[in-house]
Amino acid sequence: MATMKLRSARTSAVGLAALGIVTSLVLSACGGGSNGSSAASVPSNPNQVKGDLNILVSSAAGSDAGFKAIDDAFSKKYPNVKVNLTSVPNENYPQTKTSRLTAGSVDILVAAPKQLPSYVPASNKGDDARMADAGGFVDLTNQPFMSKFNQSVLKEIQYNGKNYTVPTGLSYYTGLMYNKKIFSQYGLKIPTTWDEFTKLCDTLKSKGVTPLGIAGKDSAGINMLGLVQSMYPTTADKNTLAKGLYNYSVKLNQGTQLQVMQKLSTLYGYAEPNFAGVSYATMTSDFINGKFAMMSDGTWNVTTLQSGGKGKLDFGYFPLPASNNAADNKYLGGKVELSLGIPSNAKNQPAALAWLATLADNYKAFNDQAGFAPAEQGVSSNPFYSSISQYTSTFEPAWDTIWIANTKAGPAAQFPFNWQGLKPMGTQDAQGAADAAEHDWEAGK
Repeated sequence: MATMKLRSARTSAVGLAALGIVTSLVLSACGGGSNGSSAASVPSNPNQVKGDLNILVSSAAGSDAGFKAIDDAFSKKYPNVKVNLTSVPNENYPQTKTSRLTAGSVDILVAAPKQLPSYVPASNKGDDARMADAGGFVDLTNQPFMSKFNQSVLKEIQYNGKNYTVPTGLSYYTGLMYNKKIFSQYGLKIPTTWDEFTKLCDTLKSKGVTPLGIAGKDSAGINMLGLVQSMYPTTADKNTLAKGLYNYSVKLNQGTQLQVMQKLSTLYGYAEPNFAGVSYATMTSDFINGKFAMMSDGTWNVTTLQSGGKGKLDFGYFPLPASNNAADNKYLGGKVELSLGIPSNAKNQPAALAWLATLADNYKAFNDQAGFAPAEQGVSSNPFYSSISQYTSTFEPAWDTIWIANTKAGPAAQFPFNWQGLKPMGTQDAQGAADAAEHDWEAGK
């Protein structure tokens, strides 16, 4: 699920400010304390679970089908519960979530409280984190069904040492999908360094083949994330970068930070003409139809690609190799997908707990549809993930899961690499886009 789609920085900043106002209402409604509310166990007698269960998720074809599979299993075991599952487009989810929380009309929702590093001012804390601090989520840490999930994944999504959410899977999105038929036709091998990658792209162009597809309309920022992954290859590297930016010892328009923008400009130059107006759905369709050799994408799109072209598309996936040190390009960056929590003001907590337990017990049925890298150990997954296991043996969080935007900074520094200001997404060259980002970042002091 492309929940990480990086849209307009201005929209993000305005949205955060607006949500902050509404969140204060939510927090006062939730009550509780800094440790969150405790929850009883799932009732042992299914007949004790009854009433309406209201679930709110952000939409994608795969996960929606997976949730339906869980609903079916849940309804068989708990016939006295009416499940009301609402799936909302990603761009509308934050506002819908806030209004439903305020009304107390949601029992399970997508949430991701994120620990705020010490170097980040408290004013930048996210809405879910503020809600967790105020006791707005049910503490799931000691629920028996939590033992079914991968413990390293649970640790990744802990907040203040507690698990307020259940993971539904993992997605990786700092790589490139590639058409194996095109690669074979021109004798191309998977590149492991930046120089190898640019040589491969130049070869494709010389053959009249467009190297890269980019969905400029709604997910072009994924290209920046791929570059940052290899140019700052470890979690420690990314944290050092984030800390350096927040203490203003690192400049966005100098050194490796400027090189990110310069290499991004090179990537844009290898893309199809007029990509700035191309949607994610169109890019996916064009890739299936062989209009370009590669596309920047995430593993959430695997099931769509496998079903596209009547199942005849032969594709693979490799990390975008932004460094000339192959070891830096070894791993894909990713995130935990669609973590689900129970708000403390949920009207039907017993049914909500029972539903999450059903998800844990029937996880394979969910993930066969969703197509994520599995969040439970021992659960077989889409064979595609075996083909990229060398890139995922060590989980590396992507830049957007580490970076916390400064709400006081200007729009060009929200991510903070100014991918949307770079031609043809914007009007500036690499230096100009980086200068704008640095200017807007300094404005947030």
